[in-house]
Amino acid sequence: MTNVEQLPEFKNEPFTDFGQSDNKAEMEAALAQVRSKLGRSYPLHIDGREEWTEDKITSINPADFGEVVGLVSKAKREHADRAMQSALSAFESWKLTSAAYRAGILVKAAGLMRERKHEFSAWMILEAGKNWAEADADTAEAIDFLEYYAREMLRLSQTNERQPLVKLGGEDNRLTYIPLGVGIVIPPWNFPLAICAGMASASVVSGNTVILKPASTTAVIAYKFYEVMVEAGMPADVIQFLPGSGAEIGDYLTSHPQTRFISFTGSKEIGLRINRLAAETAEGQIWIKRIVAEMGGKDGVVVDETADLEAAADAIVASAFGFQGQKCSAGSRAIIVGSIYDEMVEKIAARTKKLRIGMPEANAPIGPVIDQSSYNRILGYIQGGHAQGKLVAGGAIGSEQGYFIEPTVFADVAEDAPLMQEEIFGPVLAIAKAGDWQDAIRMYNNTEFGLTGAYFSSDESRIETALRDMHCGNLYINRKCTGALVGVHPFGGFNMSGTDSKAGGHDYLLLFTQAKLTARRLG
Repeated sequence: MTNVEQLPEFKNEPFTDFGQSDNKAEMEAALAQVRSKLGRSYPLHIDGREEWTEDKITSINPADFGEVVGLVSKAKREHADRAMQSALSAFESWKLTSAAYRAGILVKAAGLMRERKHEFSAWMILEAGKNWAEADADTAEAIDFLEYYAREMLRLSQTNERQPLVKLGGEDNRLTYIPLGVGIVIPPWNFPLAICAGMASASVVSGNTVILKPASTTAVIAYKFYEVMVEAGMPADVIQFLPGSGAEIGDYLTSHPQTRFISFTGSKEIGLRINRLAAETAEGQIWIKRIVAEMGGKDGVVVDETADLEAAADAIVASAFGFQGQKCSAGSRAIIVGSIYDEMVEKIAARTKKLRIGMPEANAPIGPVIDQSSYNRILGYIQGGHAQGKLVAGGAIGSEQGYFIEPTVFADVAEDAPLMQEEIFGPVLAIAKAGDWQDAIRMYNNTEFGLTGAYFSSDESRIETALRDMHCGNLYINRKCTGALVGVHPFGGFNMSGTDSKAGGHDYLLLFTQAKLTARRLG
């Protein structure tokens, strides 16, 4: 791999305009190409070699129960042991490679992904149920993470080299950042390429080796990421590809004495379990494990009476129902000041009823939720919601062919009701009435989460108060609360939303390194 000493200024990967006929044709061709590859089997990768298991994870198309996307080998504890030993061995040489070398691999992988952009998006359309725009944005974000973290590693290494020398009493004092060791990377299914690529690439470009345990529902997409990294020049044992059960290998690796860090994105419940297991010191463990966790959200959009109500209604619906509400940043609560409440409910309900349910590959605005467990849980919330508020839109299933649920809106929900407090992770929006704008901010903060939020107002003094008092990691003014861009909106939240590890920000790679001070007597 050619060293990369300098790179042009980072720029976000542009989104594809599918209104142009040539882009539409290219996506259709990519879907046909990917469809011809459905049903294939995929191995584990341990110590740089393929390993096949009899036990398989069956990945299905959530929009069509009868379609198998792929069969992925499923790891057991013995595989986890061998993967750990391989990762430990690989770390001894990988940590000695230059930052420029490691960054160059990420840039090469980004280039390969860019060349096959629609192919990666097509896999997500069929395995994750994303429509064209959502899948395209996911692929663009994956490219962004690779490009951005490559540049960040170069910047950090140059900081190491150029750290101002503090010469005191004839000493040359210098601070450098060195890698941690072996990390367990556990990405989610909802951004199966972008977050997988971001978590893994940040770890390895910092000089660590990782065991990648992808979400079972999107393991094929994770395999495609592993393939492109190796093709780009990554030594095959720097990332161990190890899909499997969280109970069997996830807990085991989290508790392993030689695990140095765990990078996790997913639910609050699993994140807290990982934190608890990692906090226990195993026999032979000589460090405190580092946890980098991005968990759930119960994000909200606050609207006061001075706001542009049309723009606010558009943003609420987009925040609530983009990718069927299956984003940790999804705006599943709307908190509206009383004087405009009824008007806003009507606008939100009208917009929601216009959303069309259909197949993701046909680019329908609303597709399926991810699996049977999610489907059942969301329907349970909808059923219980009738006792908590007034149903003003949706509330039914959308198709018997896949896991389709209508975008659903409940109004007149009390701020302490489950619909307003619990993360549903599906197409369900709860609307609550606030007494005034200050009460609305108070209601917004009345949750155990703190990931994203939005405030709509034209009053600058109120906006300044919202900027100060709304307690979340990512707060947006007069826009939707989803759609963070790498390098522009570093992403991570407070409270039960995680460790506020700002993915896509200048300090993110510090989480995968440790600072070493060296003092050298001169002369």
